[in-house]
Amino acid sequence: MSKGTKYLLVSLPTSISPSNHQDEALTALRSTIGSDNGQTYPFAIPNFKIGTLDALVQQADDLAKLESSCEQVVAKVGDSLKNILDGDDDRVQQHKNINDKPVDQYLRTFQWNKIKYRADKPIADLIDSLQKEIAGIDNDVKAKFSQYNTTKTNLAAAERKQTGNLSTKSLTTVVNPRLIIQDSEYLDTHLIAVPNMNVKEFYKTYETLTERVVPRSATEIAKDEEFTLFAVVTFKKSSADFVHKCREMRWTPRDYKYKEGGKEAEAKEFSQLEQDAKKLWGEALRLGRTGYSESAMIWVHVLTLRVFVETVLRYGLPLDFVCGIVQTNAKAAKKAKQNLDNSYSYLGGNAFNRDNKGRAKKDDAALTNEMQSQGHLGDEYSPYVYYEFEIV
Repeated sequence: MSKGTKYLLVSLPTSISPSNHQDEALTALRSTIGSDNGQTYPFAIPNFKIGTLDALVQQADDLAKLESSCEQVVAKVGDSLKNILDGDDDRVQQHKNINDKPVDQYLRTFQWNKIKYRADKPIADLIDSLQKEIAGIDNDVKAKFSQYNTTKTNLAAAERKQTGNLSTKSLTTVVNPRLIIQDSEYLDTHLIAVPNMNVKEFYKTYETLTERVVPRSATEIAKDEEFTLFAVVTFKKSSADFVHKCREMRWTPRDYKYKEGGKEAEAKEFSQLEQDAKKLWGEALRLGRTGYSESAMIWVHVLTLRVFVETVLRYGLPLDFVCGIVQTNAKAAKKAKQNLDNSYSYLGGNAFNRDNKGRAKKDDAALTNEMQSQGHLGDEYSPYVYYEFEIV
């Protein structure tokens, strides 16, 4: 599947050929499209169980909504794959297959899955099954990728604690606990990360930021390329005010409390997060690949039902039609559509007339009446059954 590939699903009555034969009708369709505008292949559609006219009209509406949902799910799963593969389009494309086939091959050789979706079931039942399946895939993929992203975020935070600067990193391996006043009734030790360019100012002003700062209590604990970490002692009554004043000076107060075995526990947590992220990455990739295959497969089956239902509504019974799938691109698709309109506009009855050069043109008033009668008001109307889509 290459980027920019578009597909056209076209259903026409076999009466477009003099013999009224399906093979000749497909040849006529292929000729009308033109080899320069795309490659046309037969698209096999089973004979589904036809219900009442009212039911078909409702099913046409349901299928339109379901197809939109399928398209959205396929796009979301594709985005999830792109996210987990760090935007590497080549690798993403390798995982975008349907039933272990490249998308274009699957569409060219499409066969309705009669085992999974029995064609002798009522169309309403098939719609219900497909709807539940696409919703299930959406929920499963969403849940797994959410789990992976949460773990990935937690791991990134843990990595910042390991490798960040003194304003963000964990202090368990930096601070000697003996430098911290603990369990004092009157005194607190504050750890303050000061930008290196402000160290001189810090020494000049920290004692007078608030009342009850212990004079000359600032002790340099560590230094990196950006910050210097100090310990400062204040009386408890001034602790909150001192922390607030430090923030106003754009110095970073650091929360730290010594805990026995904290260094080992932190290393263990980081290791576990690494393992979890690696495991979830693999699970998310497998589910994304499977989810893409299944959701795209469901989408094509929904499109197949749409073509069938629309064909019955448009051409009536007995059902004699030919369906072809055209592999093309955006520019050629416009030319193919124009060729189809010029050749088959008569199928739209009064909705399409011809200009003085013999080209098909729409009669808006008649078109509105035609669309109302078939439940398509608000859609882009075509005088024949036509769907254009792109699986990305």
